[in-house]
Amino acid sequence: MVERRRYKPLEEYGFIGNLETCALVGSDGSIDWYCYPHLESSSVFAALLDSDKGGAFSLRPSIPFESHQSYRQDTNVLLTTFRTSKGTLEVLDFMPLQGRDNGQRHENIEIIRLVECTEGAVPVDVSVQPRFDYARALPLIRPSSSGVIFEGAGQKMGFAATVPVRTVGHDVQAEFTLAAGTSAAFVLSRDVLVGLSVESCRTLQRETESYWRGWVHSCDREICAFEGPWHDAVIRSGLVLKLLTHKDTGAIAAAATTSLPECIGGIRNWDYRYAWVRDASFTVQALHNLGHVREAQGFFRWMRSIVKQAEDPASLHIMYGLHGGTALTEKTLDHLEGYSESRPVRIGNGASTQRQLDIFGELILAMYDTSRYGSDITPGEWNLVEKIADYVSTAWKNTDAGIWEVRGGDRHFTYSKLMCWVAVDRAIRIAERLGNHARVTLWKSARKDIRSAILQNGYNEKRKSFVQSFGADTLDATSLLIPTMGFLPHDDPRVQSTLNATLQDLAVGGKVYRYKGDDGLPGGEGAFMLCSFWLITALALAGRAEEAKEYLVDVLKHSGPTMLLSEEIDTSTGRQLGNLPQAFSHIGLINSALYIGKAAGKPHTGPELTGSEKVADADEP
Repeated sequence: MVERRRYKPLEEYGFIGNLETCALVGSDGSIDWYCYPHLESSSVFAALLDSDKGGAFSLRPSIPFESHQSYRQDTNVLLTTFRTSKGTLEVLDFMPLQGRDNGQRHENIEIIRLVECTEGAVPVDVSVQPRFDYARALPLIRPSSSGVIFEGAGQKMGFAATVPVRTVGHDVQAEFTLAAGTSAAFVLSRDVLVGLSVESCRTLQRETESYWRGWVHSCDREICAFEGPWHDAVIRSGLVLKLLTHKDTGAIAAAATTSLPECIGGIRNWDYRYAWVRDASFTVQALHNLGHVREAQGFFRWMRSIVKQAEDPASLHIMYGLHGGTALTEKTLDHLEGYSESRPVRIGNGASTQRQLDIFGELILAMYDTSRYGSDITPGEWNLVEKIADYVSTAWKNTDAGIWEVRGGDRHFTYSKLMCWVAVDRAIRIAERLGNHARVTLWKSARKDIRSAILQNGYNEKRKSFVQSFGADTLDATSLLIPTMGFLPHDDPRVQSTLNATLQDLAVGGKVYRYKGDDGLPGGEGAFMLCSFWLITALALAGRAEEAKEYLVDVLKHSGPTMLLSEEIDTSTGRQLGNLPQAFSHIGLINSALYIGKAAGKPHTGPELTGSEKVADADEP
């Protein structure tokens, strides 16, 4: 038996899913994270958060090995190759897309694991240790016609195999040897599975690969704007975003995990398995420019349905469950030790009740961008734009918790004011396009007032930079978005000095911290992937494309063989930190590559990029 490492670096994980839920598979062949039946449901395997109690599904050689992970070309089918002194094993992990039916019903199947010996003869160990309800319930096991049924916490899950298995306590185990050219299959299902065979699993593998390749090639895989050493990472990012998308609602989760720490041993451990409203504009642009119009429109439809449920803009939440729920009460799971002993483990998210004014700007920006991509603004949507713009025209004067969801008290955050300006600015543009001028005078007055407040109070002459909040001297990476949002041109001296100050104060190579200062929580954090991509975009806009390319390559070297991006990077060790994979990080990568491509004069799908077009009525000479 090969000894199992307690906690693997995040770069050693692959990611599979079926548009309802997802799983993380380690390079040692262990499924360490799997929530069932939905992404925001409780976990069945959570060794990622407690290597002893959490539960896992391990499949690997029983002798020492070296392993490597990769994906089958243009798919979300994960390949782990194990090399041993006695031969080589290949394990394919994937989740068939529920509801597809090419002659064989397989809506019941959740995860398939196919193992084949390609050389020699290799002894194999399998251990299935489900722990329902975040490891608060040990399973009962009863036999089925093709394997066993695990039951616990009101749930059940089937397990089937093409080799003999045995029950040991609350687990199922198997030991066998595969010779070259032989295979075995293991399946997790929602109920009893009938007719399992290696051949049937191979058929589902081919169908699953065909689906993903068809999806990738539904856009132009050779989009010129994304040419460069990051091209495959951009394609992988699109596949990750698709996996984080719920097939029924169109909502996109911020990440697939909860409580992966922003600092090993620290308390900044949050649940990101929900959909954030602020992701809207960034997501719409990223998916549209990859050619995935249907997914962008689906996310936008979900967002519109959520907003319409709010009685007024003030009642809008900043995040929602993937099915639209708002009951996201934050709780701690004190029985779990956390990834690398980083407590607490949290489920739910207390920030869901915060006031964050920037979301209104991102909402209207998403509407504006979607209309530029060819979608009409309906009368109902125009009514929504009016309500939000009217609300923001007054609410911008209030303090809020800001984009970073600080827990140290509300402030006048510069970025929140910037996005309030974006809200009324884009509302004005939409109104002028539609010929609805009734509210434009009010909005133009508010736009001018917000702009004046930002320029007077958000820029620090001593630091030669825009700062985190009015009157402060703390820099914040969100200031890099000022030219991207069209508030000031990229060649404005204040924009250039802010870019240089950020490079000096917040950047380590191409890796950028959100800010440095008190936010009401103890402990530190890593450099933020998203902020790093903001820097790259700002450099590309500023005509510093070679620096942008250098920094993009620098960030991507931390992604590991599967090209997954978490939330942060530890600049001292190079290891990834925070929840994995992080949608915002992959969105940032796509958009940064797009801006680099534009700087090089390469064509892209869609209209002119945000931040490149002239700002109408800038309210300042």
